[in-house]
Amino acid sequence: MNPSFVEKFRAGFGRAPHLVARAPGRIEFIGNHSDYNGGTVLGAAIDRGVEVAIAPRADRRWRWAGDHFPDVVELPAGACPKQHGATAWVNYLLGVLDAMPGFGLAVPVGFDCRGPRFETVPLPGGAQCWIFNTHTKHALIDGLYAARHAECMAAAQALGVGLLVDASSADLAAAGERLSEVTAKRARHIIDEIARVGATVEALRQGDLSAVGRLLTASHRSSQTLLENSTTELDFLVDSLVTQPEVLGARLTGGGFGGAVMAMTTETFGETQALAVAETYRRRFGSRPAVLPAQTADGASVQTESRD
Repeated sequence: MNPSFVEKFRAGFGRAPHLVARAPGRIEFIGNHSDYNGGTVLGAAIDRGVEVAIAPRADRRWRWAGDHFPDVVELPAGACPKQHGATAWVNYLLGVLDAMPGFGLAVPVGFDCRGPRFETVPLPGGAQCWIFNTHTKHALIDGLYAARHAECMAAAQALGVGLLVDASSADLAAAGERLSEVTAKRARHIIDEIARVGATVEALRQGDLSAVGRLLTASHRSSQTLLENSTTELDFLVDSLVTQPEVLGARLTGGGFGGAVMAMTTETFGETQALAVAETYRRRFGSRPAVLPAQTADGASVQTESRD
């Protein structure tokens, strides 16, 4: 527990929190767009995160405050419309509350995405992760993401399955002209990506970091050419990283169409090498990506309970 965090809560609300919880940041290790297709995603909790403190109220009001926002936002408890402008940051919190009933959780007035169910997989010693955030974002990202979703659903329908997780490479090969060129490419990426997640889990359990690295890079090449959700900037970073002898593999992480690249490296890859890659990127695109070393960490936890 961070004592200063509790003191901030006390200063803002006049009493101690009922409980404090911490949730780690997460990176998508592998499993690009496989989630809404019913497949598995391998994520990794990292050594950066957020703390949340809460306390009950008796007046059916929600009051939200955050370290990075100047004002307290107060809303009526219950269904709240999407916020805009200066209060838009609370949409992250409202979204969590909106999703809770779907998990059988009462709203206070992994990885198999059909489940959900999850299991943990250890990252062997000798490896570390680096994030290179380009801070780029395609202007049409929402529409492009929706288009990929629609294309995958169309591919599943053409293959006679509810979701692409239930389709096989043999199904795809036998589909023939039932799939357009585009939907066939999307289906090929998803089917292969789900298989890559399974192969990555097995390679991690065997401690075969070289195999894991190859799978990560193969994931990116599939996203680049079949799902077509990469960008020139992300491809440049991956191309630059995989030429480094200490880099085991690299891929875009997240939804794509901009954003960040994750690299898995040996322990000999350090800040000097990372900044050299960032400088190469700056010379090509005119801006330097943010570089973030990331160690795996524990998952979410309740850290304390406190009452005045």
